Amino acid sequence: MKQYIPVLRKTKMFSGVGDEEIESMLSCLNARVQHYKKGEYVLRTGGHLRDILILVEGSLHIQKDDYWGNRSLLGQLGAGEMFGEAYVAPESGALMNDVVAVEDSAVMFFDLQRLLTTCSSACRFHAVVVQNLFFAISEKNRKLVQKLGHMSKRSTREKLISYLSEEAKRQNGARFSIPFNRQQLADFLSVDRSAMSNELCKMRDEGLLRFHKNHFELL
Repeated sequence: MKQYIPVLRKTKMFSGVGDEEIESMLSCLNARVQHYKKGEYVLRTGGHLRDILILVEGSLHIQKDDYWGNRSLLGQLGAGEMFGEAYVAPESGALMNDVVAVEDSAVMFFDLQRLLTTCSSACRFHAVVVQNLFFAISEKNRKLVQKLGHMSKRSTREKLISYLSEEAKRQNGARFSIPFNRQQLADFLSVDRSAMSNELCKMRDEGLLRFHKNHFELL
């Protein structure tokens, strides 16, 4: 697991914790790594979770399928991002979404009880990690509110404008790339792909933006 310490160092959960401290805490927190091939499920709807998870390699999609197989893409995870925290409380119930590997990936599991309980060796940075965990959960809630803001728009164009504007602000420029292809973006915004593609072309023709694949420029 040592090869993943540089990734963990950059995560919000281990912010301010040095490499040596992270290495010693991996044992303290009963950390373990699981590897997944592209297309494999990391978590499935209906399952239960007792760990905090961090993606240390690859990328994952959080998605939900309805009874008829229609898919909604709820989010994408990159290396260093945490997930699963919404389902580790005793009364959280079963998982409501699937998490699938978009490419070969590695996920590190951390025992929640070990994380919330000070260990016998009293790691100096244990309290820092717990504090960071709280802040990381707060930030994820903020991102969920942003997504709900996009989803609340009435039309496909309004949803596109909301999402692309937010990405331009986040990436500090009118030119930026998004982590989705066309189908994934349509799933993320819960719109029809053909209708979305037509709307993008109309916006391009009206001089509002330029795009090529997942690269955009707002005009």
